[in-house]
Amino acid sequence: MTDWQLRESFSSTSGTVRWDRLGPEGGEPVVLLHGTPFSSFVWRDVARALAQQYRVFVWDMPGYGVSEKHEGQDVSLDAQGRVFTRLLDHWGLAEPAVVAHDFGGAVALRAHLLHGAAYRGLALVDPVALAPWGSPFFRLVGRNSEVFEQLPPALHRALVREYVGSASFPGLRSDVADRLVAPWSDEEGQAAFYRQIAQADQRYTDEVQGLYPRIGLPVAVCWGAEDTWIPVAKGHELASLVPGAALTVIPDAGHLVPLDAPATLTASLLAFLRDLP
Repeated sequence: MTDWQLRESFSSTSGTVRWDRLGPEGGEPVVLLHGTPFSSFVWRDVARALAQQYRVFVWDMPGYGVSEKHEGQDVSLDAQGRVFTRLLDHWGLAEPAVVAHDFGGAVALRAHLLHGAAYRGLALVDPVALAPWGSPFFRLVGRNSEVFEQLPPALHRALVREYVGSASFPGLRSDVADRLVAPWSDEEGQAAFYRQIAQADQRYTDEVQGLYPRIGLPVAVCWGAEDTWIPVAKGHELASLVPGAALTVIPDAGHLVPLDAPATLTASLLAFLRDLP
């Protein structure tokens, strides 16, 4: 599956970011943010569908996918929110529509609420947005990241594959799972995998959660009905906190909605994007 390439680079305070754009030059801009421990690859099908009429921007956050990974790297939500704000400036996008999954939801929310990033509309897909968050496994690794970093490579790869697979309700095809696990599979990637978990701190969502009622732009919330990572009850709670937000529950999809139900999610996103002022 070599047909998903990020051809452009941006030098950020947290390392080199790889990014790309799809769709017509004159199309309204739509920016897609991935979650953890994923990459822009999860948006492959949705991005190509949206790119039939929109100018779609995709990127791998520092420490993820094919973007730079290095020892001592700051890949926290705080850092990613600042990087995203600067990346929007680099792209020259004053007010794009933004679609964000999982950890990317918190990044988009922080960029908007703390750093002044302006959006035409914001669609949040199973986002990390409300306390408490983090599975028992996630918390265990976060407390013991230095121990997990020392796992034998084969055991580490098996652990990551099992973890990533648990985010899907119907299950991932083997080649898709391979692609999601690949960035974490070499020595550099193994260290980066545990680094991003070690730096995942709930205080970064606590800082913005109280600000959600102040959001004054169109917001859509989409949630996989079978999400076991962040239950759909959180979707109802989030939609109730954001003025005017509507919740769409997507059947037969787990946390990885962009891969579990790309057609249904795309239809929901297109309806939201078409209604933006």
